[in-house]
Amino acid sequence: MRFINTATFLEKELGIDEEKGVNHRAVVLESRDDPSTQYAILSHRWIERHGKDMEVKYEDIVELAKIEEDKRDQVRKRDGYQKILHSCLQANRDGLQWIWVDTCCIDRRNSAELSEAIHSMYRWYENASVCYAYLHDVADSSFPSERHDARFPASNGWPEWFSRGWTLQELIAPRNVQFFNKDWQPIGDKKTLAHILTVITRIPKEILENGLPSNRPCVAQIMSWAADRTTTRLEDRAYSLLGLLGINMAMLYGEGKGAFQRLQREIIQTLNDFSIFAWEMKENTGRIGSVLADDPIFFRDCSDMEPIDPESFIDIFRSDIPDDELWAIETKGQLGSFPISNFGIQIWLPLVPCLGSRSVFRAILPCRTSKHQRPVGIHLVLRKSNYYYRYSAPLKSTLPTARQVPEFQQFYLRYQAVTYPDLTFELDEKMISEGGFTYCGTFPTPGGTTGTTLTVTSTNPLFVRVYANRKAKLRFAVGFGQWFGEEWIDVFCEEPWFSDHEQSWETFAEKGYQTIWMRGAERAALIAEARSEGSHHSQVYAMHTRIPRSIWNVKTSGVRKKCQSSNHIVVVEVIRQPGFCYGPQWTRFDVDVGGLMIHHNQLHGYELLVDGVCTHFWLASEGIKLGDYGYITGTNNFQCEGNIFVDLGSLAFPLGIFSRVHKIDGKYPNQDRAKVSAFCTSSINQLSCLDLHDPVGLSLPNNDQVDSLLRSLSTQLTDRYLVTMAIQTSDVHSAIIQKNWPKPCIVPESCESIWEKHTIKTPLCILQKPLVWHRDDPMEWRHLRQIM
Repeated sequence: MRFINTATFLEKELGIDEEKGVNHRAVVLESRDDPSTQYAILSHRWIERHGKDMEVKYEDIVELAKIEEDKRDQVRKRDGYQKILHSCLQANRDGLQWIWVDTCCIDRRNSAELSEAIHSMYRWYENASVCYAYLHDVADSSFPSERHDARFPASNGWPEWFSRGWTLQELIAPRNVQFFNKDWQPIGDKKTLAHILTVITRIPKEILENGLPSNRPCVAQIMSWAADRTTTRLEDRAYSLLGLLGINMAMLYGEGKGAFQRLQREIIQTLNDFSIFAWEMKENTGRIGSVLADDPIFFRDCSDMEPIDPESFIDIFRSDIPDDELWAIETKGQLGSFPISNFGIQIWLPLVPCLGSRSVFRAILPCRTSKHQRPVGIHLVLRKSNYYYRYSAPLKSTLPTARQVPEFQQFYLRYQAVTYPDLTFELDEKMISEGGFTYCGTFPTPGGTTGTTLTVTSTNPLFVRVYANRKAKLRFAVGFGQWFGEEWIDVFCEEPWFSDHEQSWETFAEKGYQTIWMRGAERAALIAEARSEGSHHSQVYAMHTRIPRSIWNVKTSGVRKKCQSSNHIVVVEVIRQPGFCYGPQWTRFDVDVGGLMIHHNQLHGYELLVDGVCTHFWLASEGIKLGDYGYITGTNNFQCEGNIFVDLGSLAFPLGIFSRVHKIDGKYPNQDRAKVSAFCTSSINQLSCLDLHDPVGLSLPNNDQVDSLLRSLSTQLTDRYLVTMAIQTSDVHSAIIQKNWPKPCIVPESCESIWEKHTIKTPLCILQKPLVWHRDDPMEWRHLRQIM
């Protein structure tokens, strides 16, 4: 341990002041290992001015007598040098030859020395004869007696010394702490000021007066003292607590908040203190993540936490749990340790399921806030078999537990960080007006998002949007969330309100938020199951929810793009279907996202390249045109009923809709460049082939005009199919290619062609059902639920 020799330092300082010269041989800094050495120690706030460090380092003190006079004067004018000078003067008045100052008694260029100093610092302060606590921002001649936010705006209304991380142990460890104002006038000591120091720091008065007892307070209580303190380096949030907790671990500057995570793992392996899990979330929204806290601030409300010994903890459940189970827990000592591995933290705790969820549990910990309170609990969420993550209740609410006996279980707590990319929901709410509903608002207020776009993150994993029909006194809320990186959607409905005073939409949204959040795991699992057997197309997964005592169902349809998984389209509709409700089940459709079209699974299809992309076509009936709509017959034929382009003229749309033109090629090269061959995909020993001459592809455009047209026709054309693409050609021939012949040979069909030659023909088309035209049949829905 390196000290400043106060006599030598003051002698040099006097020589400089009186211009008598400096004794270059006199050594200011000396190392002493004698445990009987009596010394003073300085506790202070490191100062910067205009971004420049004003402290005096080890190398400055060593080189001070050797540098040029003007540079030496610059060092002596620093605030840090003046603190060292006045500390030495005070130590000299107290009859102490030695003083330790952290700025200049540690050579911070030496990482080994710095690490040793950090691990030893609590002991060095504890062994000091006196600690000088210098409050640089206190101008009065007395210690502040009450909080003053205007005088100390950056440090919670108290001197800045009380807001720093390192000064926490510098207050607790020394037996004798003397406080000085900015002019180095004494303004009190720790014992006489213990009552006001307890108010400032939340440290118990008896600890301030007598120091830490041999059986230290629990980890959560010690962490709570550091909750409001800050450090310049993020890692020092953890390192400044090592001495108070009696923990040793390597210094790894650069690891950021990982240092505090590592500290908690060291505590778990060293102390077996369950209060390490008793911290509380501070966000107003639900959150899922590591069982370890991100920062000491999460322990702020644990200042009166205390452990419960295993025997007393088991006695609490003795009337509810069979004696043989409790005996097994007692004899095996399962509550006395919780090993940690890459699987997680293995632990035995009693679990109680929370109402409204099969995945959220309340774990009861053997610690409490006072001797007259029952054990505290934390919420856990089951991710996979026997693996649990920490869960925060939304809106700081208390989640009700099921009325059943707690069950002691052995399971793993996951301490690894949970991070997932943000998910963006693009909402289509045009159809809610069908039932007279309007949008009320979003809860919580989505920062950085506007309109119908919502982005859920790991810190804001759920948003709820409220819709109401005030005339019918109906409303519902739709939740858009993220569950371990997967999107999920849920709907919350209530009975109509019958009083004259309508409950605010914000209050309704808060209630809906809590209910929806509790069902997150189950809803996410249902969506994942519904789309588990996807195709190469993008997918729509749809669910119906009945609005109580009404003729309306809320249909939510989520569209997941294969090419852009972080963005999801959600269509919210209100559908008139009295007396029918599907329940919380999802059905999946494979769709073309461009027009939100459900594909028809044709039995026989032909393949062509459309703008270079392999596309499947239906063998069209004679006279089929782009824009035709109709239904599929029992013999799997398309029966045309009309054409949207014809209907468009009667609807008086302000803008026209023009078809898109595509380049058509065969899947296999053809010697005749003017001829394109389309091959049937269903034959086994032979291929049906269509030879198309100069084919052109026409399709419906993907724009707002088409979208508006399809919506306007949705009530009349329920569950109808639409010709969304058609192949036009000047000539077409049908042939059969025998696969089992030795050489490829085309055999003309014996039957006549069904198309006349030398006229424009449409032999192939694509049939799709617009999602807005789709209305699920109850019997069909039940059938889908059985086969999914």
